[in-house]
Amino acid sequence: MIPAGLPFSPTPPSAQQPALLISNGTAEDLIGARLARLLRLPVRYSPLVGEGRAYAAVPGAVRVGRVLRLPSGGFPFGSLENLRADLKAGLVGESLGQWQDAVRGARGAGVVVVVGDAYALMVGTLAARRAGIPLIHVQPLLSAQYLEGLSVRGAMQELNALGANLPMPYELRLAAGAHAVFVRDAATARYYAARGVAARWAGSFAMDVLAAPERDLSRWTAGKPVLALIPGSREDHRQSLPLMLLAAARLPELAALVAWPHDWEAVSLPPGWTLDIQSETEALAVGGGVQLPVLRGAFGAIAHAADVAIGTAGTANEQLAGLGKPVVAFATSGPQFTMGFARRQGRLLGEALSVVEANPDALAAEIRALHHDGPRRARAALAGLTRIGPAGALGVIAEEVQRAAEG
Repeated sequence: MIPAGLPFSPTPPSAQQPALLISNGTAEDLIGARLARLLRLPVRYSPLVGEGRAYAAVPGAVRVGRVLRLPSGGFPFGSLENLRADLKAGLVGESLGQWQDAVRGARGAGVVVVVGDAYALMVGTLAARRAGIPLIHVQPLLSAQYLEGLSVRGAMQELNALGANLPMPYELRLAAGAHAVFVRDAATARYYAARGVAARWAGSFAMDVLAAPERDLSRWTAGKPVLALIPGSREDHRQSLPLMLLAAARLPELAALVAWPHDWEAVSLPPGWTLDIQSETEALAVGGGVQLPVLRGAFGAIAHAADVAIGTAGTANEQLAGLGKPVVAFATSGPQFTMGFARRQGRLLGEALSVVEANPDALAAEIRALHHDGPRRARAALAGLTRIGPAGALGVIAEEVQRAAEG
């Protein structure tokens, strides 16, 4: 069945052939959508996890195929429970259907762009080969830095994340057949090159999609140092936000701000706390003798204003670190920010990330220690800046996509 709304009439010779973007995750959708807005081409997009809402901001973009909503939020191998829930939700059958949708979506296109992991690359390779068009792979997940200090025992403890720590042989083979491959840092480009894949590093994808400050926060901060609370876009927030609020209540010397990406109905509060909704974008978490702002649509402003952060997020933690802001984290029961994920992110970010116990006292103590230790903050800032790197990749990639489509 042809996906509804997708134009499959033959492309006139004089018309521009569209780019098909395949992405599989929230961060990957953000990167794909930002890339799409830089292209001088019609855009089709195939989000393999969720609805791909980030693409709604791309004028004229057309979604290809069905929507796959997973209980794990795209982390089926994060735990056995995640995998069971996703299988029950139809992971296998719906995924096979998405492969067929991607093949159809590549018909009449000029280039396939994959933003994601080995699975997305497999889908994109199939679609590009069937259509006989170039494939460009943007790999924002793997980093050779995940291997730093990883012992054999540690690797055995993270078997479920093996393909997230380093590229598997089959991913390298698929990448070797791509027109171009872009990776997230210079260390990973060197890792690929040593294995015969001419991958390029042109800048940080995470920093490319970091929003500029959306609003003035001065009425919330009153000149105090800012503590950013980043519960993340995954369901981990239900466990992590209450702990963050309790920790912030113990730190009156800091102005705590919650960057909230969900609806107000999703806010989870500590026992006895209440949520005072001020508007569509502002609310107050009230309890423990404090009123803490919870702000929607303000992540860029909060990230840039922050002096330090508590985060249980993937890309958002990396963006804070990339701005030179130390991040304190703690493991949740999932689906994303499990202890294994926290260990991996710690290897990626080095001194920019510290992981403590999941209790308010430990969080508050770590934040206070960072706040009063200037040399440690400086080391954390340097680690984040150097390990994440500057923005600038997507402009380079857009030009490569343009050339591949036109060639």
